[in-house]
Amino acid sequence: MNTELVNALQAKANVLRIHSIRATSAAGSGHPTTCLSCAEIVATLFFHVMRYDPKNPQHPLNDRFVLSKGHAAPILYAAWAEAGLFPVEKLLTLRRIDSDLEGHPTPRLPFVDVATGSLGQGLGAGVGLALNSKYLDKTGYRTYVLLGDGEVAEGAVWEAAELASYYKLDNLVAIVDVNRLGQSQATMLEHRLDVYKARFEAFGWNAVTVEGHSVSELLNAFELAKSSSEKPFAIIAKTLKGKGVSFAEDKDGWHGKPFKKGEEEQQAIADIEKCGIVGGENLAPPSPIVAELPKFEKKPMEKPAYRVGDMVATREAYGEALVRLGAADSRVVVLDGDTKNSTYSEKFLKAYPDRFFEGFIAEQNVISMATGLAARGKIVFASSFAVFLSRGFDQVRMAGISQSNLNLCGSHVGVSIGEDGPSQMGLEDLALFRAIPNSVVFYPSDAVATENAVALAAEYNGIAYIRTSRPKTPVIYANDEKFEIGKAKLVRKSTQDQITIVTGGVTLFEALKAADALQKDGISVRIVDLFTVKPVDRETLLECAQATKKLILTVEDHYPEGGIGEAVMAALADTDIKVVSLAVRELPRSGKPEELLARYGIDAAAIERRVRELVQG
Repeated sequence: MNTELVNALQAKANVLRIHSIRATSAAGSGHPTTCLSCAEIVATLFFHVMRYDPKNPQHPLNDRFVLSKGHAAPILYAAWAEAGLFPVEKLLTLRRIDSDLEGHPTPRLPFVDVATGSLGQGLGAGVGLALNSKYLDKTGYRTYVLLGDGEVAEGAVWEAAELASYYKLDNLVAIVDVNRLGQSQATMLEHRLDVYKARFEAFGWNAVTVEGHSVSELLNAFELAKSSSEKPFAIIAKTLKGKGVSFAEDKDGWHGKPFKKGEEEQQAIADIEKCGIVGGENLAPPSPIVAELPKFEKKPMEKPAYRVGDMVATREAYGEALVRLGAADSRVVVLDGDTKNSTYSEKFLKAYPDRFFEGFIAEQNVISMATGLAARGKIVFASSFAVFLSRGFDQVRMAGISQSNLNLCGSHVGVSIGEDGPSQMGLEDLALFRAIPNSVVFYPSDAVATENAVALAAEYNGIAYIRTSRPKTPVIYANDEKFEIGKAKLVRKSTQDQITIVTGGVTLFEALKAADALQKDGISVRIVDLFTVKPVDRETLLECAQATKKLILTVEDHYPEGGIGEAVMAALADTDIKVVSLAVRELPRSGKPEELLARYGIDAAAIERRVRELVQG
């Protein structure tokens, strides 16, 4: 072992410790002790193991690093400052409102691929990054994920672990910083490294245990990781929280507490300086990978060939649209959670098997993997039943914070799925996805609208959600119909309209049936197909309401909370327009689709009754 290298890396680790202490003390908040436990790990990675261009963090050939234990952000920032990306003085802006050095890392910083801080998600994103390198770009970069021991209690970690093994990601290295102490007490396993090791091995990983403050042991472990074949590699590192600070080392009660400015901070720094900070000045990251940059092909997407009147479920149209999009752009990648024969993403699998990844029944990890893939420039569509995607809502939320270009499709929505019952009925999804900042929520009503939703989602910069339905519905739009985000469609209109019905999906066709029945009695109604529930087309809603006695009836196969009704009400809140909502207002049960639509008051008969009450009232 090169003694000079070991000593230099140890010195660099201590410099990173001091930066972390100074930054958090200046901020008056943060997590210095969790930074102190992983200093040797970070120093060894950034200044000997990882291959990257410190002046270009987003270079496609760089090795990737994910700080899953995001509360250790100060040491990540310190590593990049020491690598020369920005002046070390900037570290003292930690957590300020005008600084991108936030309390937990986000991609506002160019060296952060995915936001972390909600624990248990970094490894899943790392799986996505590693999939991209091994199977798509094939550039040879490696992905390193640093986890805290506390977060390994999260089930999402083991979802990621099993998928990494399944896909033989020998370019993925997980380092578990086993510092024994959680937020409020000791962790479940404390320093039982053998148990951590056995668990990773049981999930199909190669794994070693090391003394996490021994640079020489870390160097050996990282060399072993490079030689791991067809298995991901886990390094289980025994560390001490607060390492190097005499009054905080391995002591409970210091989580999330900076050292106070003045004597306490100075004592902590003095303790670290005694351990040695000289010798790492000339360390530099290893040279970046030299290889051909990944290329992609893009051409216009072919138009579909549907005929007006064809009966096509929007979920099936979604699968057809993916195939056409995949033919047009080689960056398109599709994931599914073992529902591909129901979401129809299997059509893409058959056409482009090299760009399809099965995520199995592990929806949280499917979303994290998709976020990792999107971080490397892929146009990712992940699909499952809408209710199952809701299990991964925190992952979706973190994808939003990551400013990810992530596309999700939830099928089998509402009571219209029929006999499978309420556990399978997506009735909350609009509320969930509308809540994500800068998200777009598509609710296509026919196959052509679905085709356009997929194409628009692929071009959108942010989270896009597409809500598809199980029943077959007639095609009502021509193949060349133009759709836009935030622009609704007027499906039915006359100069005698007395009320506007605003809807989407299966209930659009119930509204059309109701309109036919009402027309026989001389009651004309205007029907608006929203297309996007977020953003709502306020201009069209205002125009229609003004033309129909300021009356709007919304109809949706969704709970009232957060759905179409509330979206329309919010858009028109500063007006005197009356908005009435029909939605599923009680816990549904099994039954035939038509029975359920009737029982919960959103079928044609219910719409007809409510319109009569409103216009004759």
